[in-house]
Amino acid sequence: MDARGAVAEQGDRPNVLVVDDEPLITDLLAAALRFEGFDVRVASNGSDALDLCRSTRFDMVLLDVMLPDIEGTDVCRRLREGGNRVPVVFLTARDATEDKVAGLSVGDDYVTKPFSLDELVARVWAVLRRSGHEQSRGSELRFSDLVMDVDTREVWRAGTEIELTATEFNVLQYLLENARRVVSKSELLDQVWGFDFTGDPNIVETYISYLRKKVDEYDPPLLHTVRRVGYTLRLPRS
Repeated sequence: MDARGAVAEQGDRPNVLVVDDEPLITDLLAAALRFEGFDVRVASNGSDALDLCRSTRFDMVLLDVMLPDIEGTDVCRRLREGGNRVPVVFLTARDATEDKVAGLSVGDDYVTKPFSLDELVARVWAVLRRSGHEQSRGSELRFSDLVMDVDTREVWRAGTEIELTATEFNVLQYLLENARRVVSKSELLDQVWGFDFTGDPNIVETYISYLRKKVDEYDPPLLHTVRRVGYTLRLPRS
């Protein structure tokens, strides 16, 4: 049965399976996701994860790549071969481009260790949104007086509609989904342009500049550069 975007048995709360052989990581992730309103099950190896996915309809699987019995990418391939399209986010210490590309060829996102819980939760919500699982978050993203409708791809600031190109919209959407968190240039490249992007990385700065001219035409400015770290969507610090 195709489980993509399925509503889990517990009701409206997204149902997530966390698969990692390190109890400290599964305990930490389970606690953080439950705090965010998720129902969480855990597994410590690939075989148990496959068994759980056969018996339970999950909305998301957080899957460690290096498991003791089956590689996480192989677990994902077996799910896909069995017709299960549940979104999969890989967790791994491997951060080479070829590893990311290999993971994304079967999964939906790729988070490298160590990661911040805020980043992971934001990535989970972003993948759920892309997979069609809106739940209580709906299709609207808001920060201060900046409003984005993801379904209609419309943006307003201070009640005035802002015209954005497709790429500008995608960059702003990722910043909105990660509001208040500093997002690095490499993360934006990976999430907006793709892990296999081989062009000029300074394209990120160019699009941030485009967005500033449109979004920050109004006060207060919301787009900020954190030197040598990245970019963030937040209110100015007093």
